[in-house]
Amino acid sequence: MMTFRALLATKEQDQVTTNVIERQESELPEGDVTIQVAYSSVNYKDGLATNPKAKVVQDYPIIPGIDLAGTVTSSNDDRYQEGDEVIVTSYGLGVSHDGGFSEYARVPAEWVVPLPEELSLREAMTFGTAGFTAALSVHRLEQNGLTPEDGPVLVSGATGGVGSMAVAMLSKKGYHVVASTGKESEHDYLRSIGATEIISREEVTPEKVRPLQSQKWAAAVDPVGGKPLASVLASIQYGGSVAVSGLTAGVEVPTTVMPFILRGVDLLGIDSVYCPMGMRKQVWDRLATDLKPDQMNEIENEITLDELPQTLTDILQSKVKGRTIVKM
Repeated sequence: MMTFRALLATKEQDQVTTNVIERQESELPEGDVTIQVAYSSVNYKDGLATNPKAKVVQDYPIIPGIDLAGTVTSSNDDRYQEGDEVIVTSYGLGVSHDGGFSEYARVPAEWVVPLPEELSLREAMTFGTAGFTAALSVHRLEQNGLTPEDGPVLVSGATGGVGSMAVAMLSKKGYHVVASTGKESEHDYLRSIGATEIISREEVTPEKVRPLQSQKWAAAVDPVGGKPLASVLASIQYGGSVAVSGLTAGVEVPTTVMPFILRGVDLLGIDSVYCPMGMRKQVWDRLATDLKPDQMNEIENEITLDELPQTLTDILQSKVKGRTIVKM
């Protein structure tokens, strides 16, 4: 019987521990498509899966990992054949269903996206959920009318996975990108991936946030949320938009209706978990073409399964920049 390696998260009392173990094929969960995983990637949500207080995972033990890319080894669904290269991100992967931190995975066919011809499996996981979320943010902003001629676009949390990808994608599309970060040591990194300007976290969020502030940015990609989002909304130009996808600064947004009713600002919610398949495929096609950054090598860092537990700890402590991929 086939055996394979995987990272298993187990919970005892109020503590979650992670260990690399060997599993058998019979232990794979139910699903239509079995995949030999080539790469996975590390997202902030994966770190939260190791924190029982975050309540991201429904039940332990579980194999975390909300992303995977690999090759189909067997399928009960006619849409996928042995040898097909595929991507799976989000849905219940790694939170209610064994995920991508495993050499083999089995998932429902409805979660599977065919790998676009212009992408490699490695590149797909350099994007992963964070890159997909950044692309969906840019896509929604452009659907809402944003063009490079409208003015500067702010990216908050710019050294993180979503932020780094958003900076690089917007730069490739010709936007004037203003990157916000609290890490002075990463300014060179942000310039290398396309940031036009770099500002401090404090410049985005003054000590006192007024209902309306000076109009600075045509739009913003915000994976941070919380008080910084309130300040960003108050500083968007008339008719501009903010695409929000995260909550690293908290879920409470101390804002007013003023930016919305006096400046016509739009707040666009970005959900990559249950994004409809039609939109999902459209965004992955853009990731393979016009939104594929030229600086993929600068953004990615490769680790092994054995190095993964430490990385999951580091990402919760803001010690990880860009995108970390896990080679199986």
